[in-house]
Amino acid sequence: MPHFVIIGNSAAAVGAIEGFRRIDSDSKITLISDEPHHTYGRPLISYLLLGKTDRERMLYRPSDFYEKNGVDARLGVKAMKIDAKKKTVTLDSGEIVSYDKLLYGAGSSPFVPPMDGLDSVKRRYTFQTLDSALALGEALTELGGKTRVLIIGAGLIGLKCAEGIREKCASITFVDLADRVLPSILDEQASDIIKSACEDAGLSFHLGTSVAKFTESTAALATGESLEFDVLVLAVGVRPNTALLADAGVTVARGVVIDEFSRTSDPDIYAAGDCCEQKDVVTGQSRIMAVLPNAYMQGEAAGLNAAGAPVQFDKAFPLNAIGFFGKHVLSAGFYDGEEIAIIEGNNYKKFFVKDNRLRGFILIGSKHPEDGEIPAYERAGIITDLIRRATDLQTVDFTLLTQHPALAAFGQNVRREYLGEEH
Repeated sequence: MPHFVIIGNSAAAVGAIEGFRRIDSDSKITLISDEPHHTYGRPLISYLLLGKTDRERMLYRPSDFYEKNGVDARLGVKAMKIDAKKKTVTLDSGEIVSYDKLLYGAGSSPFVPPMDGLDSVKRRYTFQTLDSALALGEALTELGGKTRVLIIGAGLIGLKCAEGIREKCASITFVDLADRVLPSILDEQASDIIKSACEDAGLSFHLGTSVAKFTESTAALATGESLEFDVLVLAVGVRPNTALLADAGVTVARGVVIDEFSRTSDPDIYAAGDCCEQKDVVTGQSRIMAVLPNAYMQGEAAGLNAAGAPVQFDKAFPLNAIGFFGKHVLSAGFYDGEEIAIIEGNNYKKFFVKDNRLRGFILIGSKHPEDGEIPAYERAGIITDLIRRATDLQTVDFTLLTQHPALAAFGQNVRREYLGEEH
C-alpha cells in the first residue's frame, strides 16, 4: 500500500488527511511537524491571549483526529531534507522516512529584516505560532500591567497581536514603513477607519518611517524621534518556507509552484498552504494567497489526488476575514476597475468591477451594529461567490447585492443551483 507523508500540521495538512481518507482508508499516513502541538487554529492565538478562547477550543480538529484517521503524527520533529529521487525525508533525529506521495505544507516563517542594534533587545518576540504567543503572554505577565510594547509592522499580524495583548500592557506603539495600516488588504479610506478604531482603543502609530537603531529598550526612528519600550514584537511580515523543496529540485518562484491539482513540478510531491503559489482565479497570475480556506482546499485536493482521485481546486483568490477593536473587515480579490463605494453609518463598502465582473471588494462593519443597521459583512458569502464563479454582473441585480445580499438578486436557475436543487 502507498505511504502518504505530510510535512506540516495546519489547515493544509488537515485538508490532505481528510481528502486522502475519503478515498483510501487503509494506506499509511505519516505526519511530520516541528511544532509539538495538536493541530490548532492559528488565527485564534490572539484570542487566547485576550482570554476569549482556551487551548481546548483552539483545536482545529478534535483531540482524537490523528487516531481516528490512522495518522502516525510525529509532533515536535523537524524534516531536514527531502530526497526526491530516493523519495525519502530525513528527520532531525537522523531517521529516514520513505514515501510514495508527499504533501509539503510547511507554511511560512516570520521575516525579520536586518536592523541595527536588534540583537541588543532582550525581550523581542514574533507572533505567528502558539509558542510565540505563549512566550509573549508570559513576558507580559511577568512584567505586569505597566509594560510598554513596541510593534514593528502595522499589518494583519501586528494588529491582531495588539488586540490580543491590549489589556495586559500600559501602551502599544506601532512603527511601519508604509503610510497606512493594513496596506496589503485595504485602500486608504478603509485603512483610516481601522486606524481610528485602533487609536480609540489607545494604540498609537508612527507610519511612513522605520527604526534606524535599537538599544535594549529604545528605538531611534529615521525621523529623529526616540521611542522607549519594554517589549518588542516583530510583525514585519512572513516568508514562505520553500528551502527543502528548492533543495530537492522542485520548482520554486516566490513560493512553491503548484497546479490546480496541488502538484509541484515533481509528480509525487504536492504542496499546499502559505508556502506555495497558485493561479489566482481573479487575475490569472500565479501568486501566494496565504489564507486558511485556500490552504485547506489546496491540501484537500492534494490528498484526493495522492489517493488516486483526480480532483481540481482552481478557484483560489485572496480572501481575508478579520476583526479589530469592534470593527469587522472582509476583503477579497483584486482592487482594479470601476470603484463603487457605499458609506452608510458604521458601514463601509467598496466594490471593484471590470469587464462586467466583480474583481474585488472591501467590507467594514461594526461588530455591535446600531439598532436596525445591517452590518456590511452580513451574507458576504454571496458577494464572494460572484468572484469565485466569475459571474457576469449583467445576469444579476448587482445594485441589490451591494445593498442587501440575497438570492433574490439572482435568476431562478442560479437560485436553484445555490440551493442544491435540480434544474
